[in-house]
Amino acid sequence: MKEQLYMIPLNDAVNADDECPFCFIERKIEQDLLDFVLGSGSSYMESDIREQTDKAGFCRAHFKKMFDYGNTLGNGWILKTHYKKMIGEMRQQIKSYTPGKISLKDKFKKSGESANPIGRWTAEKEESCYICNYFKDHYDRYLDTFFMMYQRDSEFRAKIDNGKGFCLPHFGDICEASDSKLGDKERQEFYSRISELMLRNMDRLYEDVAWLIEKFDYRNKDADWKTSKDAIQRGMQKLKGGYPGDAVYKMKK
Repeated sequence: MKEQLYMIPLNDAVNADDECPFCFIERKIEQDLLDFVLGSGSSYMESDIREQTDKAGFCRAHFKKMFDYGNTLGNGWILKTHYKKMIGEMRQQIKSYTPGKISLKDKFKKSGESANPIGRWTAEKEESCYICNYFKDHYDRYLDTFFMMYQRDSEFRAKIDNGKGFCLPHFGDICEASDSKLGDKERQEFYSRISELMLRNMDRLYEDVAWLIEKFDYRNKDADWKTSKDAIQRGMQKLKGGYPGDAVYKMKK
């Protein structure tokens, strides 16, 4: 199948022989956005970009990655205007809310279900992140492309079927997406193949972790590590996604 521009990210991810091609794409997008927002192009100096970052904000994880990225001035500009917007919103929230009598039902509501408007406002801010939102906004398109290529491109399908599978979160997303993107017969075949792929690779990770532990036995000190040296970070990725073993991504100077 002739490669189109929109297929390149998925082909690159599958060819990387990673534990999860969607984790690979997510990391690439994240790093590209860090470069865009804080890199040498100085997008943080452009008012339209800061308007977007002011509105969306950043999650805790991406604030940490922005700090680690190393651009003090860029982070300062982003924080300054974001703080201005947040303070304005906070003043409005505080002004419009007067504590009143709380019903017994409201007292026993679970976290996240509070009727308190300030609680709801802060929860909304916690859920919003410029970088996370960008990936979420484009994720469905990558899933569409994945299923299109899996159905039409035999080479791509063979790489998936013989590959390392996916992390559990992205595996769940793929299974859920198959309900709407595949017909009944196609879905049954896909589910059978993708489930076998995942079980095979979960067993592989288990064996890697198990052998890594055995290597700490003095009787195995001269034995081959096989493929277990990086089993911890790969094992964590397979279960939860992401790259726990990655070095800090820093600004290119």
